[in-house]
Amino acid sequence: MKLQWSVFVTLLLLPFSTLAANTTHETIPLTQSTVGYASLLIFGAAYTLVMLEEYLKLRKSKPVLLAAGLIWAMIGYVYTQHGQIEIAKEALEYNLLEYAELLLFLLVAMTYISAMEERRLFDALQAWMVSKGFNFRALFWLTGILAFFISPIADNLTTALLMCAVIMKVAGDNQKFINLACINIVIAANAGGAFSPFGDITTLMVWQAGHVSFSEFQPLFLPSVVNYLVPALVMSLFVPNMKPNVVHQHVELKRGARRIVALFILTIATAVAFHAVLHFPPVIGMMMGLAYLQFFGYFLRKTLKASLHKKAALAIANRDDFALKRLGSVVPFDVFRRVSHAEWDTLLFFYGVVMCVGGLSLLGYLGLISEVMYTQWDPMWANIMVGILSAIVDNIPVMFAVLTMEPMMSIGNWLLVTLTAGVGGSLLSIGSAAGVALMGAAHGKYTFFGHLKWMPVIALGYVASILVHLMLNANLFN
Repeated sequence: MKLQWSVFVTLLLLPFSTLAANTTHETIPLTQSTVGYASLLIFGAAYTLVMLEEYLKLRKSKPVLLAAGLIWAMIGYVYTQHGQIEIAKEALEYNLLEYAELLLFLLVAMTYISAMEERRLFDALQAWMVSKGFNFRALFWLTGILAFFISPIADNLTTALLMCAVIMKVAGDNQKFINLACINIVIAANAGGAFSPFGDITTLMVWQAGHVSFSEFQPLFLPSVVNYLVPALVMSLFVPNMKPNVVHQHVELKRGARRIVALFILTIATAVAFHAVLHFPPVIGMMMGLAYLQFFGYFLRKTLKASLHKKAALAIANRDDFALKRLGSVVPFDVFRRVSHAEWDTLLFFYGVVMCVGGLSLLGYLGLISEVMYTQWDPMWANIMVGILSAIVDNIPVMFAVLTMEPMMSIGNWLLVTLTAGVGGSLLSIGSAAGVALMGAAHGKYTFFGHLKWMPVIALGYVASILVHLMLNANLFN
């Protein structure tokens, strides 16, 4: 496979991967049944509670976990009555496997980010930014642009988490800026993955299906840029033109901080190699990367005394009393404590949504919507609606349903649905993996309603990117 090294540094993201139930048997049509309608009501009620999290003070994982259990219990009952429980079981296990890959992938990424935070890397980055005199507006653009260009290389989920960690450190208690900056990061990360066949799972699906060749994705670059810039320009006008209210201080990195960054890069490279060379799920490489961190923690503990003696001797020789007081910077590192600091509410929320959407897929709703859109509507309007749907339901099963139908469309329309499925999730905070992850990372500061207030501005970027694609790439629609 060409560009093997790039294949996964973008595939590394596993954004919400829950493909429609993959079963070789014919499923029971339940879209117009009591169970189907009840499942829709339960899913809608759960999502409503998620949206009201900041008002109800109810963790977003609770309603979707309950909804997933109820939906699959009803599906199991119906399939048991028809003597086809094996079909439902196969679909359930398929969705569980997809979630397991997502869970372990996210767990390793969050552990590394937690480790870098514990080693004071983000404190050092904050001190550097303060020393450079960056104001909030400069930080807004810096983190957004970095997210846009890093996400096609690293992945939109990990990129968003890293940029959010920086924002949380620099912004202090300025909640308004944190909310705007997180929205900006989500939009940038999602837009950055839309113009590369490796930038998002949906783009990869379209490329692997053979509807668009590798080189034919390039026309999406400018529409993706517009999708990010339009809302960013408007939001930047509301970013306070002042400097963070933090005092500049010297930050000494804890021992091993830079080496943990190197190990994280090595972990990403390992995941790339497992996927591109061996064609294994990238999560295998990520879990191997966790072993790197565990062995490094063991090394830090075993060499603690020697490092303490060396630093103490150097401080005494230089008569540096302040350095002697800072010897705590060589403290050992506990990997499992970092694992415990992962955002478990977010991880469990992913489980709930993955299983709910998997259940609705088995019931036939995603296939039904796709069939109506592509047989009764103009393909262009259907593709635009796919983006709107992806803000509510995960874009992976939506795109899977489209590809299953194999509608006869021009390359321009296939690029359009690739673009909309990739950036449409930015319309709502729960519309993409990046948004959901940041709701956990910046809990209480970046919220559903905080994002919703800016949806009209984000929608302007969504519409503008579509118009730019239609104008610049009109020849591809013939």
